[in-house]
Amino acid sequence: MKITTLFTALIFWLSMSACKHSPTNYAGEYPDDVRNIMDNKCATAGCHNEKSYTNASGLRLDRWEQLWKGGNSGAVMIPYNAANSSLLYFINTDTNQGPVLLPSMPLNAAALSANEYATIKNWLAAGAPDKSGNVPFAAHPATRQKIYITQQGCDLIAVVDAASNLIMRYINIGKAPTIEVAHCVRFSPDGKYAYVSFSKGQYLQKIDAATDAVVDNLFLGVGSWNLFHLSSDGKKMLLTDLDNGILKLVDLEKWTVLQTFEDFVYPHGIEANAAFDTFWITAQDGNTVYKLSASGTVKLISIDDKEPHFLSQTYDPHEIIFSPDRTKYFLTCQASNEVRVMDARTDALLKVIPVGTYPQEFAMSKTKPYLFVSCEEEITAEFPNFKGAVYVIDYNSMTLVKRIPGPFYQIHGLAVDDAQQKLYVASRNALSSGPAPHHTSQCNGRNGYYNVYDINTLEPFTKKRFESTVDPYSADVRFK
Repeated sequence: MKITTLFTALIFWLSMSACKHSPTNYAGEYPDDVRNIMDNKCATAGCHNEKSYTNASGLRLDRWEQLWKGGNSGAVMIPYNAANSSLLYFINTDTNQGPVLLPSMPLNAAALSANEYATIKNWLAAGAPDKSGNVPFAAHPATRQKIYITQQGCDLIAVVDAASNLIMRYINIGKAPTIEVAHCVRFSPDGKYAYVSFSKGQYLQKIDAATDAVVDNLFLGVGSWNLFHLSSDGKKMLLTDLDNGILKLVDLEKWTVLQTFEDFVYPHGIEANAAFDTFWITAQDGNTVYKLSASGTVKLISIDDKEPHFLSQTYDPHEIIFSPDRTKYFLTCQASNEVRVMDARTDALLKVIPVGTYPQEFAMSKTKPYLFVSCEEEITAEFPNFKGAVYVIDYNSMTLVKRIPGPFYQIHGLAVDDAQQKLYVASRNALSSGPAPHHTSQCNGRNGYYNVYDINTLEPFTKKRFESTVDPYSADVRFK
């Protein structure tokens, strides 16, 4: 009896020990079929394992969670999106299956078989879950902090995870079979939706920001639909048709056009009062800003104390933004390389702030008194093979705080994430004189990229350039 009892106790102890050391939670582990490929073909000595990955493009593949830290150029796999996941390009040897890029991986070894490639591709298309079924970046969809960046050359939106700075999803946008050129993206104030306009399209699109999917389309007609401005309650929008001189006021709740205003000269940037019944619209040629009432009354505002005119290559105000207290507004003047500051009550000129070459977009911090300005064409001695600089203005004192040169190329869209204390700077990199992309994409054109800066120090948050698809242009942050 004692021997039997002792034997039973021993078996129980051994079984408990085995359970203790056996994996009971597979979170963070590859599924078995994917792990077999990664362990034997990718995360090997001298390549993408823990000891060697820093010399292998900074990409570590020995653990599932390490894959989602990306490599030196950012994300290499996008869950649910095999078409825009560059890692697949380097392990593919069959052009019928997608892009094939060199050097072929595994480096100096036998290529993956067709079945192995299909295993990785199908797993990625299913969301690239870990062994427990967890999909990367899928937690807390209603509150996840993210950045949207339009990709003009592909009709895509890159969805950037604010915590990791990596592209976590791509959203297919547009309705036509041709590229419609996604020009502007903005989140609703409550962060539930985003809207995107197209400079070669006929629709306004609405995106569910929790699922990153287009959920509705509003027909606008043929136009060059450029910028738009949302009311503070997220119920209305005014947007501009640059080439045809048209504005449309949209009821976002009823999803219908309320009013159409015509006969404007190259209308572009928009601001509004708190009641959303008076609007300031830049005329991109000349020295003029329109002041429009909801009733249709229009006043011409001169930004240089001279008679209003529409002569190109004078000032050419591009973008407009109010200070947080709404006492003044700022204008980027792309022809004169200035930011002009106007009194919001009298529409009189307050100050001229010289900035860099071809100033374009604004982004404003609410936790720091900073207004960021992208100067797309500035040649920088500090980065001789690059082009573009960010100018930082104190919007209270109307003084220049800092000029930020960087490894940019044709910067345009800016986005401030006050929650993470970061500034995102999108570089279009559309010209062949720009830095060579790490890889190609399935779109025609050159991949662009974005950089991330710390708004406390105004220094790079990381030295990485995060590559995206073609022509990243407009950017916005969820939950400002």
